[in-house]
Amino acid sequence: MPPDVFFSGPGLDRADAARGEPATLEAFARSPQARQLAWADGLPALDAGGRLCWEPVTEPALFLGLDGDTPCFSPIGAGGGDLRAQFGALAHLSAAEAPTFAAATSLASWHRRHGYCAACGQPSAIVRGGWSRQCGACGTEHYPRVDPVVIMLAEHDGRVLLGRQPRFPPHRYSALAGFVEVGESLEAAVARELFEEAGVRATNVRYVASQPWPFPSSLMIACLASVGDEALTIDHAELEDARWFSRDAVAAAMAGDADASFIAPPPFAIAHSLLACWLAA
Repeated sequence: MPPDVFFSGPGLDRADAARGEPATLEAFARSPQARQLAWADGLPALDAGGRLCWEPVTEPALFLGLDGDTPCFSPIGAGGGDLRAQFGALAHLSAAEAPTFAAATSLASWHRRHGYCAACGQPSAIVRGGWSRQCGACGTEHYPRVDPVVIMLAEHDGRVLLGRQPRFPPHRYSALAGFVEVGESLEAAVARELFEEAGVRATNVRYVASQPWPFPSSLMIACLASVGDEALTIDHAELEDARWFSRDAVAAAMAGDADASFIAPPPFAIAHSLLACWLAA
């Protein structure tokens, strides 16, 4: 099994039964214990210790759940901001509070982008404490979407395949990844992405772990895939480079050695957990 994956874990008690009871949600919001997330620069705000910042409830748009007996809410937030700067903030985020951060960020982003009914085009309204929207014209209820993404290490003869995109920091390599397409299994998506991006054919695909990724709302599905040949045909529209790395090279990068042949993905990325799992096998 992989080490604990960042953004995973129990988080708050989501108190699903309360979501469909407006009177209960109103009572929660009026509770002297109730609190709401503070937002800054398009994300839930963090204090100097990397913990979420809370304030008295003024805009209980989204019900996040219960922390013991404490009702927790969030405004929808302004959103936006520089994505690279947002990733920088994750280095300081408490792992224990990362699931709440992920849920609030994804939920708020979905509401900002889905104010109108996809069935008839009329405005929709927040219901169930923010866990769905309902159209006032046709009655259709809409739920926050999650986009599945496969992320995988291809392995051959004791080495793993890693790639880099132009937007990566210099020398960083990571696992290959891609969205699951309609009518496609996870295994088929892994095989397709490996062949499209690197020209290698998967012979065996194994599931490892998953991670909610709140930028804006993906579910990263980490896999290992054996491939039959090491020859690469790189799709340079997708990747700047891809290459095979030995176990020693991966271990050096994961340890942060100054003379490592590449820079490993950051600890909050599931690619980091996937490499750690591969090293431990």
